Amino acid sequence: MKVIGLTGGIATGKSTAEKILQDLGCFVIDADKVVHSLYENSEVLKEVKTHFPEAFEEDKLDKKKLASIIFNDPEKRKILESIIHPKVNQEIDKWLKEVKEKNPNAVAIVSVPLMIETGSYKKYDEIILIYAPKEIQIERLLKKGFAQEEALSRINAQMDIEEKKKYATYIIENTGSIEDLKRKLEDLYKKLVKDC
Repeated sequence: MKVIGLTGGIATGKSTAEKILQDLGCFVIDADKVVHSLYENSEVLKEVKTHFPEAFEEDKLDKKKLASIIFNDPEKRKILESIIHPKVNQEIDKWLKEVKEKNPNAVAIVSVPLMIETGSYKKYDEIILIYAPKEIQIERLLKKGFAQEEALSRINAQMDIEEKKKYATYIIENTGSIEDLKRKLEDLYKKLVKDC
């Protein structure tokens, strides 16, 4: 089985790439979706509430409030990450084990936005980076309704996309149409399957 890390920057098209790779036949797990499912777990919520009581409305977690707390306080972000990251890694490892049992020749894609920042990229055989230059990231965020300042602060909160290129085995430039992205990923998929 080949285990590949998939990453990108905000508004580079990582989610679209995930869907295309899944349609081509890859097994895909998205760390963001794992995080969302963890927030449904009462044990996890209890732990989060201990450290972030101000992010709760009675017993309900206000994810926007939590995001704004950790977005503005690196120390608090570290606390949340120390609760969530080990659980996400456990879920990913469990999933990889299941995929391997089902299909030993699978191409398994683990999609993690901050894989380079956290160092978890080292766990994967190869890394795919979905790339778009900063101007295009800004343009796409503005189209989604973000204000210029907000768009920039979100982009700047992540490692510079140019810096991420150094860690990638494959750089898929996503500056054109979805069809264009699809063609590039189809070519890459053929190569990955051949190498399995």
